[in-house]
This record gives sequence, C-alpha cells and structure tokens, in this order.
Amino acid sequence: MIRFRPDQLKWEQVLAEIRRRIRVGEYRPGYPMPGAPRLAEEFGVAKRTAERVIEELRAANEIYTVRGKGTFIADPKTGGPPEELEPSEE
Repeated sequence: MIRFRPDQLKWEQVLAEIRRRIRVGEYRPGYPMPGAPRLAEEFGVAKRTAERVIEELRAANEIYTVRGKGTFIADPKTGGPPEELEPSEE
C-alpha cells in the first residue's frame, strides 16, 4: 500500500506507482499486469479507481490485452508484446 497525498487524486498516485514499477523492472514487458481487483486490494482503493488506472495505462500503450489470456505489460518501444520475454528472476 502507498501513503496517499491529499493534494493529488488517488488514481493518479496509483498510476504513478505502477509506472515506477514498470520503469524499475518490477513489472516487465510481456508479463501479466495485475487485474483491477488485485490492484484495488493492494492499494486499498475502490475497484473503479483501479479500473481507471488500467484504462490510463491502456490508453498510453503501456499495457496490452490478449483476448482470453489477460493483460500484459507492453514493450515500451512498440506499445505491444515484446519480441522476446526477458527471463523472470523468480
């Protein structure tokens, strides 16, 4: 959970945190993006707030959806699936 600042909307703060995680490699291109229910629980926000974050990421081509498979982190160069998946560190 993050400490929310009162001078900024919650969805903007969650969006900034997700983008930070992408930037530092915690969320990697081609790997699944947590869904709205999981984001809502993790950040202690309403499901609709989490859905707004996902909508913003999709509109900015930072995530992509494969029908029947899920939503994934996009390759920053293409806005879609990466050509190759980097190995997971897990």
